[in-house]
Amino acid sequence: MDLMVEVSPRRVFANGHTYHINSISVNSDCETYMSADDLRINLWHLAITDRSFNIVDIKPANMEDLTEVITASEFHPHHCHLFVYSSSKGSLRLCDMRAAALCDKHSKLFEEPEDPSNRSFFSEIISSVSDVKFSHSGRYMLTRDYLTVKVWDLNMEARPIETYQVHDYLRSKLCSLYENDCIFDKFECAWNGSDSVIMTGAYNNFFRMFDRNTKRDVTLEASRESSKPRAVLKPRRVCVGGKRRRDDISVDSLDFTRKILHTAWHPAENIIAIAATNNLYIFQDKVNSEMH
Repeated sequence: MDLMVEVSPRRVFANGHTYHINSISVNSDCETYMSADDLRINLWHLAITDRSFNIVDIKPANMEDLTEVITASEFHPHHCHLFVYSSSKGSLRLCDMRAAALCDKHSKLFEEPEDPSNRSFFSEIISSVSDVKFSHSGRYMLTRDYLTVKVWDLNMEARPIETYQVHDYLRSKLCSLYENDCIFDKFECAWNGSDSVIMTGAYNNFFRMFDRNTKRDVTLEASRESSKPRAVLKPRRVCVGGKRRRDDISVDSLDFTRKILHTAWHPAENIIAIAATNNLYIFQDKVNSEMH
């Protein structure tokens, strides 16, 4: 018989949220975890399923006064009292559970000042942080907004220490991306095991990798053709007008229905998992290369 894999819930943690849960993070104490929705973050004990403790609540008394929502949250990898959550306004709040039971007052606020020359109708939408991940070392945070990935140092709140353009060629297409709702897509990001390379998804089943040491970057494609065993992924390039090389793809022929929102990197080895629509691709680095 064919092997059938079935999933059955071990425990159900019920009635903790009114809105859709956007992130779950297990604490380094291995006893508690937190779950976040648009307005609240709850702390749960893994052994207690019928009640949780509310640690962040940004719901205003009058919902008409609501200006931002929580988009993602994560526990620090080593300090069980620290966690961070991101918002639709592009800010990150680092909270310390030792300071107060309700963490509405953050310990640190990470926010990049807006460049007035880049201000547009879409500024607020594209600055919304869709994902935040602590580095394995616990020293840095990685965030993803619509056009960029940024690396933040926990000791520097004023601005990110590194900013990488994921698909800057879409800046001129924001109007049509707004009309087809793609501008609200929530892309995730991931660190490699040594915190030296970062990865995030894009459109046309492309995903991007940035080497923090060499500053090299590469665009790769997750597709049926390239996923034959032992096939080597070829770097892809998107061109904007002008001359085009043979394998280049024009920005106008990108398929916005094929998008890679979810990516994950093995904690110790160069193995990555890429979710593209209903396919899961797993790629392994066979060569001793840093990037792909």
